[in-house]
Amino acid sequence: MGFSFEKLSVYKRAVDFAGKIYKITKDFPANEIYGITSQIRRASISVPSNIAEGSGRYHKKDFVQFLRIARSSIYECIPLLEIALKENYIKKSIFDELTTECNELSMMVNGLIRSLKADKS
Repeated sequence: MGFSFEKLSVYKRAVDFAGKIYKITKDFPANEIYGITSQIRRASISVPSNIAEGSGRYHKKDFVQFLRIARSSIYECIPLLEIALKENYIKKSIFDELTTECNELSMMVNGLIRSLKADKS
């Protein structure tokens, strides 16, 4: 691990979340490859990507903005998971696990935002 963001637990958790999304979407129907499969994959990888990119910014307010984008990408995954559930692409247990993961990730991102905003250095 050579970059500071790689030490952040929220970054590690976001990478794991994206991996889970990639794993479950492998079983989605082929006709969804340019639909929900692509959309939820892009949303999920946006989370760790924005955490990483934001950490490389010089100003904390820029990092906070990238964290807000990461949080929005987490929220974007929720309706996509709901649609996947309604279309029977995923089981209820997977839906519950991943929406819980989204909630926990969101809280972690919010915590980092609060921490950065409180740190006046």
